[in-house]
Amino acid sequence: MRIDKIRALTGPNVYSHQPVLVMRLHLEELSERESVEIPGFIDRLLLTLPGLQEHHCSRDKPGGFVERLYEGTYFAHIVEHTALELSEQAGIPVGFGRARYSEEENCYIVVVAYRSEAGMRSLLNVAVELIESLVKGEPYALEEKLKETRRIVAHSELGPSTKAIVDEAARRGVPWFRIGQGSLVQLGYGKQRKFIQAAICDDTRAIGVELAGDKDLTKTLLEQISIPVPRGIRAETGDEAVDALERIGAPVVVKPLDGRQGKGVSLNLSTPEEVAHAFHLAREFSDYVLVEEQCMGKNYRVLVIDGEMAAASERLPAHVVGDGFRTVSELIELTNRDPLRGEGHEKPLTQIVIDPIVLAHLQKNGMGLDHIPRAGETVFLRDGINLSTGGTASDVTRLVHPSVAQMCIRAARVVGLNICGVDLVLEDIAKPLSEQRGGVIELNASPGLRMHLYPSEGRAQNVAEKIVDIMYPPGTPSRIPVISITGTNGKTTVTRMLGHALSQAGFQVGMTTTDGIYVGGQRIVEGDTTGPHSARTVLCDPSVEVAVLETARGGITRRGLGYDWSDISVITNIQPDHIGQDGIRDTEDILHIKSLVAERVREGGTLILNADDEHLSRLPENRRVARLPKQIIWFSLREHHLPIKRHLDAGGTAYFVREGWMTEAVGHEEFLLAHVGEIPSTLGGTAEFNIANALAAVAACRACGLTREQAVSALSTFQSDSSNPGRNNLYKVGGGYVMIDYGHNPDAFKAVCRMTSLWQGRRVTGIIGVPGDRDNSLIEEAGRVAARGFHRIIIKEDKDTRGREPGEVANMLCRIVGEEAPERECQTILDECEALRIELRKIREGDVVVLFYDELEPVLEVLREAGAQTASAIELVAPQTYAPPQQALAVRSLQQSGTAKA
Repeated sequence: MRIDKIRALTGPNVYSHQPVLVMRLHLEELSERESVEIPGFIDRLLLTLPGLQEHHCSRDKPGGFVERLYEGTYFAHIVEHTALELSEQAGIPVGFGRARYSEEENCYIVVVAYRSEAGMRSLLNVAVELIESLVKGEPYALEEKLKETRRIVAHSELGPSTKAIVDEAARRGVPWFRIGQGSLVQLGYGKQRKFIQAAICDDTRAIGVELAGDKDLTKTLLEQISIPVPRGIRAETGDEAVDALERIGAPVVVKPLDGRQGKGVSLNLSTPEEVAHAFHLAREFSDYVLVEEQCMGKNYRVLVIDGEMAAASERLPAHVVGDGFRTVSELIELTNRDPLRGEGHEKPLTQIVIDPIVLAHLQKNGMGLDHIPRAGETVFLRDGINLSTGGTASDVTRLVHPSVAQMCIRAARVVGLNICGVDLVLEDIAKPLSEQRGGVIELNASPGLRMHLYPSEGRAQNVAEKIVDIMYPPGTPSRIPVISITGTNGKTTVTRMLGHALSQAGFQVGMTTTDGIYVGGQRIVEGDTTGPHSARTVLCDPSVEVAVLETARGGITRRGLGYDWSDISVITNIQPDHIGQDGIRDTEDILHIKSLVAERVREGGTLILNADDEHLSRLPENRRVARLPKQIIWFSLREHHLPIKRHLDAGGTAYFVREGWMTEAVGHEEFLLAHVGEIPSTLGGTAEFNIANALAAVAACRACGLTREQAVSALSTFQSDSSNPGRNNLYKVGGGYVMIDYGHNPDAFKAVCRMTSLWQGRRVTGIIGVPGDRDNSLIEEAGRVAARGFHRIIIKEDKDTRGREPGEVANMLCRIVGEEAPERECQTILDECEALRIELRKIREGDVVVLFYDELEPVLEVLREAGAQTASAIELVAPQTYAPPQQALAVRSLQQSGTAKA
């Protein structure tokens, strides 16, 4: 077997609403074989992974997968289940997987969910290697591989503090995603965006972090407000450190001036030799070293959050308890078997590592690793009390004396930290400060939360909840409105219409389209930006108040959605296109992909659908779409559409055209909005596709809370050329006209031909082409539509032939045009700019040339060279008067009803 590629779909996707890995797997020598054909394979597999016997598979019962094995199943399916079982053993369990054959890619596609992307990538490789070894009957070092995967997970996943905060935020429905490979996480979208990194949050003051990082300066500041701190001296050389010992008096502590996690800290030092050695250890972590008096007592950590004490722990150094017959080394090994202990920060406790500090500490106390402690005897392995070096913690939150709590709160306040770990050494945290010695030994700007979340003894404290409360107090939003627009045709225009309307209404709009990403009306990125990365660009921008996201098929299939939930989603239509790409066989496959946008409308959100589309008219009945209750709004070019009538009878909302007037209907109450001829993008009402797009945009505007007047005003100022470049743009060149559009499928050709047929007496030339990655049936249908709709046809070809031979698609189109309309003038000019130049040189008075372009800017340059001017629809369509229809129904126009601000 051979793995070709593994890619991550990080957002909701066509396979699952959780992140998945998609592996392209070539079975090679196993491609024609099944599980039962390999003698002894099934027994070896189940002996190695007995947990497979619990897998349900398609039988929906434990043992279902084993039944499939003994009946005979293909090896990609076995790899899938093996990876799922290995995820359990690696500590990152997932329960979703799929395997299928892809004729287009000539390989198997294995899909598995993941909790750790790096860890699951490792397990997919392990699964393939393991199956190959079992097929051959060869040994495989599975436990070593699993250990390596656990190490990868530990080093690649969020630390426990960050993860706890993220988990709490997710529980509240706050969206989040990781930035880079470290612990920086974004919570919320757009202007509600906040950052968290370990226990440092968005509102933590940088100067507070700097102060806490300088331990000497922190002590000076605390002394000024009469908080007791140990005496200390900064040392830059070993001699200065020894001199500090003499001045302070033994015992002393030596530590890095700006250290963290107890690294480089040496405690209870009494001799010049010990101090000199400790100085060099500390210098590995900081240029400056602090020598300070050793406070005697118990070691505590008090966590202060937003001016209140949130939790407190008593900390003990790494230690073992004797049983009378095991050595210290054996007791350490036994302690490390605790399932709560792991490497680094991967688990609530950290494994005890035998290092030079442990050996030196044992030697100092007259012991070694071979020492056998008495039963019940506690042997401390180091002076440092950090969890990261194997220490433990007991919760003492309820025992803290009010005077101690107030001192900690004051300490956090004076350095300006909203989240602060206050390290104390006291005789007893339950006693008043005035009755004991000790004080604050250190402040931490990014305190670890493990000791409070998972104490070795005592009650766990949900401190992550309090941190999330800082960023998002109850009732504070973490999201901005997210509007997602998809469909086969019209999605770019609807996106631009909606972005234009929201901008006019005063919102800072972040918008993704096929020509770039826009923030506040400024294009910040050029290109086709309709995938998840572009959506993230908008959602990461703290200036954005509302996100309008064109969401295309390619991004959905290759990376998933770039958001978790939308508030409003629009699906314009579902038509044959992209057949032959990404495993798409027919229109139902297109519907399946794009319906993900409908599925991910949040509970109580709004889904706007085209009632004239036969595929979309059935979509609300889809089980996955109907899983969450949402408002359905229909739009249609037909006023007497039966589904809309039923919808309105039930009190629903719809938008349709009545006698040329765009109409909003809520139940049995109707409002006239504007005549379609008054909307510039409809070219005098002849561009039916833009009437439909305008209806969809108005529906979305109203769902966003805009008034009818605001929605209509926006459409009235939405100009085809400036507001919607490259879509249905009309120009005057000499005595003729040129219209440019991005249509590239049969339905788009048909819509434009229908429009131009209404321009009476015009000879229309179509310059057409179809992308080479489309199925032959689509290319041929596009040729037939063009042959029926245009008087003359010029066939061009995209520069990128997408896997086809040069001229192959053009020749196919030319052949189809000849078969469909032998009398039709048809010629081939592969370069679209050259084809346009030739036509412009011979254009006649009143002629129309329609170019379906591949690259917009070169085409616009040709038009500029020819002196083209933006044209008005009034030049092609006779002017009309738009009188409201006279009806018995209580139809009210905006002006008549006075509901402009409704």
